[in-house]
Amino acid sequence: MEMTLETVVFYFLAVFITACSILTVTTRHMVRSATYLLFTLFGTAGIYFLLGYTFLGSVQIMVYAGGIVVLYVFSILLTSGEGDRTIDKLKRSKLLAGLGATVVGAIIVVFITLKHKFIVTTDLAPLETNIKTIGNAMLSSDKYGYLLPFEAISILLLACIVGGLVIARKR
Repeated sequence: MEMTLETVVFYFLAVFITACSILTVTTRHMVRSATYLLFTLFGTAGIYFLLGYTFLGSVQIMVYAGGIVVLYVFSILLTSGEGDRTIDKLKRSKLLAGLGATVVGAIIVVFITLKHKFIVTTDLAPLETNIKTIGNAMLSSDKYGYLLPFEAISILLLACIVGGLVIARKR
């Protein structure tokens, strides 16, 4: 297998996403965790751009890296009281449950990766659709439309914002 620039960039992004994901869940500072999550989402957008999905990469940056992380940081700063440190001690049972879930997840990923028959593609030209097709898919409510999930997520985010304000006002 020859090492092309795309392969090197892919491996770099894979290591970057993995490192930032681990730092997201292991750091004890909430704001740092949200920052590492931002880097993870930027790396995921980089993978999308590398695959030729420019629209999906742009949406990843605008919606997730822009909106969701800002919402997380806003919620963290709005609701944290004495500081941004998380609980210092984990119970042994929670630690063992997390370790067990990690091991089971890793076994499943390795099993699926080994059983999958990867097919080498020769046509690497990205498939671009026009904006009208994307708009119709986003606003349609049929089987393959995205209107209902979009509305459900917007209501969930609105409920999170209202809940954060209610918690902050009780003080």
